[in-house]
Amino acid sequence: MAHAGTLAIRGLNKQYEVKGEALPVLQDINLTIEPCEFVSIVGSSGCGKSTLLRLVIGLEGDYQGEILLNGQRIVGTSLNRGIVFQEHRLFPWLTVEKNVALGLLNSSLTEGQQRATVREHIALVGLQGFEAAYPHQLSGGMSQRVAIARALVNRPDILLLDEPFGALDAMTRAHLQQELHRIWQQEGITMILVTHDVEEAVYLGDRVVVMEPRPGRIRRTVPVGLPHPRERTSHAFTAIKDSVLREFAGHPAADLAEPPLKRGEQLAPAAQWQFAV
Repeated sequence: MAHAGTLAIRGLNKQYEVKGEALPVLQDINLTIEPCEFVSIVGSSGCGKSTLLRLVIGLEGDYQGEILLNGQRIVGTSLNRGIVFQEHRLFPWLTVEKNVALGLLNSSLTEGQQRATVREHIALVGLQGFEAAYPHQLSGGMSQRVAIARALVNRPDILLLDEPFGALDAMTRAHLQQELHRIWQQEGITMILVTHDVEEAVYLGDRVVVMEPRPGRIRRTVPVGLPHPRERTSHAFTAIKDSVLREFAGHPAADLAEPPLKRGEQLAPAAQWQFAV
């Protein structure tokens, strides 16, 4: 079982320089995420959701304030933070087993321990029997399962999810939301989900953090005090979802579809992004 981490963000401010002028992106972000908690983050385009994930992952270090994982300031990327993107980013020339095993490239485990850990995590995401399959032989949902297994194989303290199901059809998405919840409970890991899908945020999260843009800041945190499994059509579920949606009154619906972390950017060499986060 993974070790659940505590994430503390205190007085976080982030800005970029554009044409010689400072452009504030995040302003006075204060958020504590407890061990084993599942927190969903939603917000309209430009609210800084993706920038916040970049900072937590450690891809950027130029900011004001503190980002602490288990009391230690985050400096650079680390194996104690896993990440799942919208694009699965599997290597097409490697099998499922070898794609998952890549997450252990810098591991201190013995070869036998690595094989056992890979098998365990393939089973965790329900892909027994597909160990020798290649990515082109998998559906989109199965590929994302492999990506989740690869992100968890190092047993990180915290798992970050950037629109992990955004490219999937509605039925596959709903099924993988259920699977992600099962994995979260089974692994006992801290998870942070960035999504533009408010229903997904409420379905999975213990809390929904609503951000507003320009500069990005936390508008409201909505507790989701509903037991699992959650019934999407229940009055209580709908009431919470509507409460979150009301925070976006006045924002065009398209604004909720912010591109996920690093979408459209050219992929860095594997050694720079695959094993360090």
